[in-house]
Amino acid sequence: MKSLKIVLLVLLIQTNIFSQQSPKREMRAAWISTVDNIDWPSKPGLSDKEMKAEMIAILDNLRSYNLNTVVFQVRPTADAYYKSTKEPASHWITGTQGVAPGFDPLQLMIDEAGKRGMNVHVWLNPYRVQKDTTKEVLSKNHLFFKKPELFLTYGKSRYFNPGYKETRDFVSSVVGEIVRNYDVQAIHMDDYFYPYKIAGQEFPDDKAFAKEPRQFKDKDDWRRDNVDLIIKQIRDTIIANKPEVEFGISPFGVWRNIAKDSDGSKTVAGATNYDDLYANILKWQKENWIDYVTPQLYWHIGFDRANFEVLAKWWAAHKFGANVYIGHGDYKISSTAKEPEWRSADQIVKQIEMIRTMPQIDGSMHFTANNFLKKGDTLRKPLMDKEYKFIALTPEANRITRIKALPPTNAVASKKGGSEILTWKAGLNDKKFVIYRFPKGKITDFSNAENIYYVTTATKLEVPNPNFENYIYAISALSQTQTESTPIPFTTK
Repeated sequence: MKSLKIVLLVLLIQTNIFSQQSPKREMRAAWISTVDNIDWPSKPGLSDKEMKAEMIAILDNLRSYNLNTVVFQVRPTADAYYKSTKEPASHWITGTQGVAPGFDPLQLMIDEAGKRGMNVHVWLNPYRVQKDTTKEVLSKNHLFFKKPELFLTYGKSRYFNPGYKETRDFVSSVVGEIVRNYDVQAIHMDDYFYPYKIAGQEFPDDKAFAKEPRQFKDKDDWRRDNVDLIIKQIRDTIIANKPEVEFGISPFGVWRNIAKDSDGSKTVAGATNYDDLYANILKWQKENWIDYVTPQLYWHIGFDRANFEVLAKWWAAHKFGANVYIGHGDYKISSTAKEPEWRSADQIVKQIEMIRTMPQIDGSMHFTANNFLKKGDTLRKPLMDKEYKFIALTPEANRITRIKALPPTNAVASKKGGSEILTWKAGLNDKKFVIYRFPKGKITDFSNAENIYYVTTATKLEVPNPNFENYIYAISALSQTQTESTPIPFTTK
C-alpha cells in the first residue's frame, strides 16, 4: 500500500507539472513587417541611432513575452534590408531606394536577437517590386530599368513575371546571397506568390505563356508549375549553400475548399492558395521542398466560412513531415472589433490552448510584432499568466541536415556583489546556450520548460539577486539546427 501511495503521489506531481508548464519545444514567433513601415522602422528617414533603438525596443518587448523567433522581412519589394550586390537598399528605410543606412539592419537583427536567445528567419517576397506604381521609388540601378521585359503591372502594383526562367534564376540568386552571407535559421516566404485576383482584371502573362509554355496547354496549371519551379529551385539553392538552413512558407489559410477538391477543407473561402494564388502548398510538403508551413489562420474559432478549429485540424492532418506552425491574427484584437470574438485577447489564448491539444502542430507565429507592444497588458497578461509563462526552445526541423552541438566547457558560477556571474566557453558548433536553474541539489528534469532560466548567444550571464543558497545552474548548447547538447552543471567558484 505504501508503494501504491508513492506511485500515486508521483503521478499527481507529474500531472500538476504538465498542466502548468509550457512545452519545452514550441515555435513562438512574431513577424516583423517592413513594407509600409508596419513594424520597423516606424517611418523612413530616421537616424541610425533612432532605428537601432527601435529595433532593440521591439526585440526587448518580444523577449519579455518569451517569444523565441523573429521573422524579419528583408526583401519587401525587390529591395534589401541587408548588404546586397543584386538589389538596392529599400526606400522603406531611408526614404530613398538605393541609399542604405550606416549599418546592416539584418546583421544587427541577428546579433541583437541572438543576445536575447531568439532565432531569425528572413522573410522575402519573391515577385513584388512596387506596391504602388504611381509613386516613383525605384532607383536608377534597379533591375527593372536593365531588363524591363521581366516585369509586368497588375492593378497598381508591379511584379516580376513568374512565367520566365530568368525570374526564377534571379530570385534564387538573391536567396543564395543571403544564405551564404548571414547566419540565419530559415528563409521564409508568405502568401504573395501570384497576387490576389482583382475583379475584372486578368493577370497579364499571355506573352510569357506563349514564349515559355513548356508542356502546358492550361494556363492555370502552367502558373502553378511556375511557382512549383521557383520553390524547388530555392530549396536546391539553400541546400547547395547551407543545408542546415530551413525553408518555410506562410500561405493563405485555405489550400482548397472541399467543394473544389475532396481533400480540401470544410470551408467556403473566397480565395484559395491552389485556385487563386497558384500555390500548391501540399505538393511542396509532400516533395520535401519546404521544412515548415505556417498557414495564416486569421479567423476566429467558430467563424462560419473559415473556422479556425476546422482549419487547424486540417493543416495538422496534412503536414506530410513538415513542421506546422499556426499563424495567428493578433492584429485583429480591438475593443471595437466588428466581430465580438476579437474584442479581447481571449481568442488568441483559446487558439493556442486548442492547437496544443494537437500533437502534429509545433507552435505559433503572430502577425505582427507591434501588436505585442501596442496591446500592452491586454495581450501580455493572458499570455504570460499561462500560455507563455515559461521559455520554450524552437523545434528541430525534420528535413534539414542536423548539426550536433558539443557541451560548453568551463562553466563556472561566481558571486559578485548582489549578483551571480555565470561564465562558460563554447564548444564545437555551439550557437546558443540554454541556462537551466534548479532548486539546490535537484538537477533532475531538463525536459521541463519551467527549469529554463535564459537562452543567449553570449558566454556570460549576470543573474541579479539570485538567492545564492536556493538555486544551482546548468547549461547546454544549441547548434544552428536547434539540436541540444548534453547539459552540464556549473561549478561554484
